[in-house]
Amino acid sequence: MSDLLYKELSYKIIGFAFKIYNTLGSGLKEKFYSDAFEELLKQESITYQRELYSPIKIREKIIARNFFDFLIDDKVLVELKSGSDKYKEVCSQTYNYLRIKGLKLGLVIRFTKDGVKSKRIPNLY
Repeated sequence: MSDLLYKELSYKIIGFAFKIYNTLGSGLKEKFYSDAFEELLKQESITYQRELYSPIKIREKIIARNFFDFLIDDKVLVELKSGSDKYKEVCSQTYNYLRIKGLKLGLVIRFTKDGVKSKRIPNLY
């Protein structure tokens, strides 16, 4: 069994999601979860970037624009979602961004009526 990438940091991030869910519950807009997540990052003095712009280019021409919720400590990409809409698409986009940017780990965290659901997306290449 191999070691998890950024084990302590990713556990802390997922722990934040459970704190948020226990306080806010489900059914809110993503912005509320993102604002709460940002507040916890600030309280813990964790370095982050929010709403990270990611243009998709071909031969230097921008063909699409993506924004990702958070980049934590220049290591872990975090996408927060409310509900289960477009889950597979978000996982795929997260993996592609990791690959393009040379990052090693993404976390997709969903706040659903059944609780917090998280998916680790490693980029092993």
